[in-house]
Amino acid sequence: MVEHHRDDPNLRLAGYAELVRRYNLEVVPNRHRSWVATTGTHTIHTSGDIVEEIYPLKYRPGDEVGKHLEFALKYDGVNLGILAALFEAVEEEDILQYVASKRTGKYSRRIWYLFELMTSKKLPLDNLSQGNYVDVLDPDQYYTADPAKKIQRQRVNDNLLGNHAFCATIRKTETLKQYRQAGLPAQVQNVIAGYSTRQLKHALSYLYTKETKSSFEIEQETPGAGRTERFVALLHLAETEDFCRKERLIDLQNRIVDPRFRESDYRSRQNFIGQTVRMGLERIHFVCPKPEDIHDLMEGLLECHARLDRSDIEPVLHAAVIAYGFVFLHPFEDGNGRIHRFLIHNILARRGFIPPGIMFPVSAAMLNHMNEYDQSLEVFSRNILSLVDYNLEDDGSMSVYNETAHWYRYMDLTPQAEALFGFIEKTIETELVEELEFLAKYDDTKNAIQNIVDMPDQNIDLFIRLCIQNQGKLSGRIRERYFGYLHDDELVQMEKVVQEVFIKDADG
Repeated sequence: MVEHHRDDPNLRLAGYAELVRRYNLEVVPNRHRSWVATTGTHTIHTSGDIVEEIYPLKYRPGDEVGKHLEFALKYDGVNLGILAALFEAVEEEDILQYVASKRTGKYSRRIWYLFELMTSKKLPLDNLSQGNYVDVLDPDQYYTADPAKKIQRQRVNDNLLGNHAFCATIRKTETLKQYRQAGLPAQVQNVIAGYSTRQLKHALSYLYTKETKSSFEIEQETPGAGRTERFVALLHLAETEDFCRKERLIDLQNRIVDPRFRESDYRSRQNFIGQTVRMGLERIHFVCPKPEDIHDLMEGLLECHARLDRSDIEPVLHAAVIAYGFVFLHPFEDGNGRIHRFLIHNILARRGFIPPGIMFPVSAAMLNHMNEYDQSLEVFSRNILSLVDYNLEDDGSMSVYNETAHWYRYMDLTPQAEALFGFIEKTIETELVEELEFLAKYDDTKNAIQNIVDMPDQNIDLFIRLCIQNQGKLSGRIRERYFGYLHDDELVQMEKVVQEVFIKDADG
């Protein structure tokens, strides 16, 4: 951010920046900040993901609210969070005057529609009866839900990703364009094409368990055998059943948490994510929506999912909106992170991004890149934290004093969509490839050992594991304890099989 602009008498704020200043709005800052200069030429300053743009004097929108709104949609983009806060603060008459003066203008119609959608108020204006339909979101700048809903009143195409209760936006960044052009589903097909049905079946049994353990390990939990099996069973259902319904989410939560923390509805307490620094001192990382807002927000999220499910939006973008939207809403006391990652599987599998029957260990990729995963969460949570007026009581309970719902209702999930594509790419190139290769070699090794000595599978698994751990040879103590029945020549042959497959690869 170029701070010295604030003191430059040559410059005046425009668009969202001016409206935020004028109405003292508490909002997540827009990534694009506009100024108009009395002298000089058009310049752009970029710092990280923030862009400050200075326009020549001819761009100055004047003083009217409507003119700054029009400028914002033209040059700052569509920021639903700021619009929602502004529509609550502005006089309805100011919006009415602007829309009435330009009833058929493409920007005024979009403002008119968004005002009525977000406030549930109806301006005293007659429906439009003629004119072309205009898109609410520019498809060149944003990912949209198609087919759009035609709104006859303002003659607009509602191509938003959600609704008045929950609506995320995802910008068309170069990063996302490159990921979408990379053909990730085809890469998955190419990976699995090199393996037999038997090898894939064996690998999948392992990958289901690995995904389960990785998802719990991210939460720094070690589940017992019962919880592991329940989560694996749920992953098997992810391909065929839509879990984005309230009753299924509650059932899902009940199945994956400790029985003592099962819930029959969304949470009724204020929750937060924090870290105990020392006795009596908690470092707060994220404050979740207020419990009185959570039912409406979750209903909006699930309606958003239903809309995206009917659309032709990219499955990864669909998964990013719903899975990250879910974890930021945090509707339960426990299990939110695991459900968030489960929903990624659920949506990708049902939308056909993953081939039928294939387990996609995306949690393992997240676990192996925890800094990036944490960053995908913090890029949203740190903006919210500075806006919430809260107090942490001595008993660990939290009270939130200001209205917070619109910050969670209208999220820009572009960074999360980019992160999820990155984790999926890593899953394909690393987790899936390495696991399939390892398990295929493991099967070949077991078969070779079975041909030397016809031992039970459990014994062969133990032999391979202990042999790999000791660089391809069994120690005398281990041999005597577990494999005293082997002849010397049998042991040498079996060790050689393990060395050729695993130890040589490791050295090479």
